[in-house]
Parts: sequence; structure tokens; C-alpha cells
Amino acid sequence: MPELHDSVFAHADEKDVTRALVREFAAQFDELIESDVIIAGAGPSGLICGKILAEQGFKTLIVERNNYLGGGFWIGGYLMNKVVLRAPSDDILDDLGIPYKSVGPGLFVADGPHACSRLIAAACDAGVKVLNMTSVEDVVVREGNRVAGLVINWTPVQALPRQITCVDPVAIETKVVIDATGHDASVISHLARRGIINVPGCDPMWVDRSEDEVVNRTGVVHPGLMAIGMAVSSVYGLPRMGPSFGAMLLSGIKGAEIAADLIRTPAATHELVAK
Repeated sequence: MPELHDSVFAHADEKDVTRALVREFAAQFDELIESDVIIAGAGPSGLICGKILAEQGFKTLIVERNNYLGGGFWIGGYLMNKVVLRAPSDDILDDLGIPYKSVGPGLFVADGPHACSRLIAAACDAGVKVLNMTSVEDVVVREGNRVAGLVINWTPVQALPRQITCVDPVAIETKVVIDATGHDASVISHLARRGIINVPGCDPMWVDRSEDEVVNRTGVVHPGLMAIGMAVSSVYGLPRMGPSFGAMLLSGIKGAEIAADLIRTPAATHELVAK
């Protein structure tokens, strides 16, 4: 701790603080207008997916519509801030340095805030950049309806009455878009509204089946566009899993592996969709 006296902090006027904020944000945003991968959704699947991709040197951007990161990982289920995971998810907790408790054969519980904080820090430390309070309004497409980016706007704009405002969004481009927005499958739903892809939504809860199927079906759903985490359940009509978070982490890891291959070999997109 510095010695406390009348002038503890370095001198800065209000204009200096504002200028630092604007200049640094603008410089970073300019750099992120074109990325290797854009992940929509900063829940557990999006964060771990971004972490792995950034560690491999890919320019990785996560856009999040809320003012916080982590999704449901903060509060677990039913507003009880414990997160439940099944083996082999404990290996991921060990890698991230997240403390947890064994509560039964292959069943583990961790503190939501601790787990979430460690995951966010790991993603940021790896080089992931984040635009929060940012909602996806549409997708950018190229030849063959390939998704090539996102149309974004500030989330608060959605709360303004349409009849008194017109705040146009902006577009950012990328090699791969990953929908990690949970049950809403917000990015994929833009294609569904145009009849390009079908999004039936989740089936009723069945934890033991859902987690395996979410991981198994993680991947490309349309050229240039992937689904990970609970967005996978909505796209394929899989059972919802409730407050069990292992599949979200494992799906994010698998998604990162597939995305890395797509970035390196873009033509593989069509082959993966066909499968």
C-alpha cells in the first residue's frame, strides 16, 4: 500500500479520463472489426471455447448482450449459486484451478462465483476480447449464404421505442461465427426466421441423455456458423439438461477444435455441414 497523504493518486483531469477511455476502446474496436472467430455468448461454453482458440493464436472476439460475463455459471440453478458437474468435467475444473467437492460417484459441486471468475480470467488471460452490452441483430452473409460476420448494436437500443429512434447497427466480419447464446440460439434464429435453417427448440429435460447429445452434436450447422452449448439443444430438438454444466464446458472445447480446423481450412465447412 502506498503511504497515505493528501495526494495519493496521480493527477488527471476529467478530460484525461474520458480521452483514455474513448481512445483505447476505439483502438481495440477498430482492431476487432475483422477477427478470426466471433463467439456470441459469454456463458461457460463460449468462454472456454474462446480461451482455447485464443491460446492457439486466433484473434477471438466474444460478444455478450448482458453487462456481465458467465451466463448461468454465476448462479447455478434455482438462484442457488452452486454449479453441478458430472465426470469427466472435473478434469476441466482441475485445469482451471477451480476448487470443487465430490458429492457422489462422478458428481461434483463448485461455487458458482469462484468457478465463473476463474473461467473469465482464463479466457481474458489467453487473449480473448469482449464486447459486452452488445446484441446480435442479424448476420452477414457471402456467396452460398455463408455466414461471414454479425450485425451488432448496443443492447440498450432494444429498449427504446421504435417510433422515436432509429439507431442503425454496425457489422463485424470473421472467418467463423459460433452461436453460444444458450437456449435462445440467437444467431441461428436469424437464419431460422428466413427459413434457411430449422430451430425446433429444446425437448423436455433428460439430463443423462442431454449432456452426451449436446457434446456429440456440437459443430457446424450452416456454412460459416457453428453451435455450441445449449444452442445445440435448440437446433436439434435435444432434451434440456437443467443446472448441470459439464456438457457446456466439453461442448465449448469440442467447438474450439472444430473452429480451429475451419479457420485453417475454410473449404471444410461444407463437408462438416454435410455430415
